[in-house]
Amino acid sequence: MPAETDPHERTWMAFPREGFTLGEGADEREEGYAAWTAVAHAIVEFEPVTMVVDPTEMSRARRMLSGDVEIIEAPIDEFWMRDMGPTFVVDDARPGALAAVDWIFNGWGAPHWAEWRKSALVGRFVGEHLGVEVIDSLLVNEGGGIHVDGAGTVLLTETVQLDPRRNPFADKARVASEMARTIGATDAIWLSRGLTRDYDDMGTNGHVDIVATFTSPEHVLLHEQQNPDHPDFAVSRQIRGELEAAFASRGRDVTITGLPAPDTLRDDTGWVDWSYVNHLAVNGGVIACGFGEDAADARARDILAAAYPGRRVVTVDARPLFDRGGGIHCITQQQPAVG
Repeated sequence: MPAETDPHERTWMAFPREGFTLGEGADEREEGYAAWTAVAHAIVEFEPVTMVVDPTEMSRARRMLSGDVEIIEAPIDEFWMRDMGPTFVVDDARPGALAAVDWIFNGWGAPHWAEWRKSALVGRFVGEHLGVEVIDSLLVNEGGGIHVDGAGTVLLTETVQLDPRRNPFADKARVASEMARTIGATDAIWLSRGLTRDYDDMGTNGHVDIVATFTSPEHVLLHEQQNPDHPDFAVSRQIRGELEAAFASRGRDVTITGLPAPDTLRDDTGWVDWSYVNHLAVNGGVIACGFGEDAADARARDILAAAYPGRRVVTVDARPLFDRGGGIHCITQQQPAVG
């Protein structure tokens, strides 16, 4: 699996459709449609975007999306492309060879509220649409549950891949073996947990893509909650310690840069998990989460610009995404350029 900073052919997304995730009432639904649309329009300034759209939403998608966004019709229920869609890999031995890993998707552990059976077929659909090899996996996993450095290392979370609602018979060795078979990962680094909000009923149970990401094999960006009143103050320090110990045990000199959380601590539901780590690197740019805090958003842009030299950082309001359970990285999936 290439690094996300490698060149992309395009970014894949899925357009929202009516249901529990999108929200109740016209205002909530319109807010969701607008948020997904804003992310697509930000990305398409840098690289092509292909949007999978449910038949019930085709007219709305055509109305809201610019003509620069390619639309493909397919049945979906959930619309978090990172998690339900394929993970793309390349074959170094065959230049130009692209494949799509089709994980099993069960709605983040088959919670009572999730609608996922249609979207569970999207990984294979995308691979077959592109005419590339589809690599089947019996592991229940989501793209937001892994991060790679492009050089063989994968970050995992014990509460995701070893979640009994996902993989009741898995252990670390079996998961690591499957990561080697599917995405070519030769080294699995396990984190013990994710952010606090992610363990709520609508959470993913600890996705890594809201916690830490590689910008290169020698550099990690880490969510940093700086307010001791928030439970993630302790969590982010625990995860930093786990990463430091993992890299030290491997003799790797990896810089870990804290990406401070915004100042807001709570919303109407509880502790927020607002995280600037959940961004998307695109060709020549970075699509960053914004949270309506000018100073914090600007600080995050500066850190991201330094971490990704030569890329233009664009902020998109991600609060409507986080209200529904994720961020910009969660609703996108990069297709690497090959050949």
